[in-house]
Amino acid sequence: MADRLLVEFCSPTFAGIKTGSLFSVSYESREALHGEVRRLNRTLSGKGLRAVPLRLGKRRALIYIYRPGFLKRDLQNACAARLLSERGYTPWNSDLCVAQLIRQMARQKDFPHEIGLFLGYPPEDVEGFIEHRDKGCKCTGFWRVYGDRETAEKQFSRFRKCTDMYRRMIENGKPIEELIVAVV
Repeated sequence: MADRLLVEFCSPTFAGIKTGSLFSVSYESREALHGEVRRLNRTLSGKGLRAVPLRLGKRRALIYIYRPGFLKRDLQNACAARLLSERGYTPWNSDLCVAQLIRQMARQKDFPHEIGLFLGYPPEDVEGFIEHRDKGCKCTGFWRVYGDRETAEKQFSRFRKCTDMYRRMIENGKPIEELIVAVV
């Protein structure tokens, strides 16, 4: 997978300031895609990250890169655990939750709304989106904000600055392996 693609969509996760990221990639064959994901995981695993294909289309795949330790912490939040339990997930087991998300992605054409919990979005904002969609949204950035607008806007700014910095470093020849912060 191209380093520029990874930097564009995963920089905050690589920097350890976001739980997870999603990106779409084209592939020639499932075997080739799984080989790419295995190679990527060899780079990521020592840094406390994991990559898994969430959804496979005919020639495109949706890849989820995340920090398992962060996800485990995030899913222990009472609101997050309740939202997931209501949707048939097992929130006390984050690995099982990822497997359940993959099954949900295969069953549904659209994204399941709870996916925000897997990306590190505030549970109150995920709940707000599930309950209200566009009504009552205070602002929009990396997600729709229904709760703490000020904190979310600061986080959006951090994510943008991080991505800009990572873009510059990759353009200056820095290897992706050196950009990923180890958090285990």
